[in-house]
Amino acid sequence: MLMNLLVGLPMMLLCLVAQVAMMGVCVRYYFRRVARKGRAGFMQGGLVALGVAMVLLMMGNFIQILAWSCLFVGLGEFTDWYDAVFHSAVNFTSLGYGDHVMSNAWKLLGPLETGNGILMFGMTAAMIMAVLQDLIKNSNRGADAGD
Repeated sequence: MLMNLLVGLPMMLLCLVAQVAMMGVCVRYYFRRVARKGRAGFMQGGLVALGVAMVLLMMGNFIQILAWSCLFVGLGEFTDWYDAVFHSAVNFTSLGYGDHVMSNAWKLLGPLETGNGILMFGMTAAMIMAVLQDLIKNSNRGADAGD
């Protein structure tokens, strides 16, 4: 069990760094877009900004799934990359099919990856919500200025 924690916790920290980096890219993209247009209403690019944020953050989540897959292959749990990625995606999304099971030595990495995935999807949702709230605030500010 200790070995699972010693391997899994650094991977979770690596995933956190990856997610924060992708969130930084989203923030820079969003504020450049809003600053360029003065304000971003829903029809003046707000939906595009939300879409870009969603795609970038989901790419970040997929990169994390790939990182866990590399770990599983490196530990010798999988020889086929497709199976490793599928198993990782099932864990990360907390889907939990259970059709690919790791050995007893590394089985606890599954719940660690699931906890990590739940946290990272929470960060993804929070970031998209922050973009949406800013869009609403900017749209209202533009409507108030027109009154």
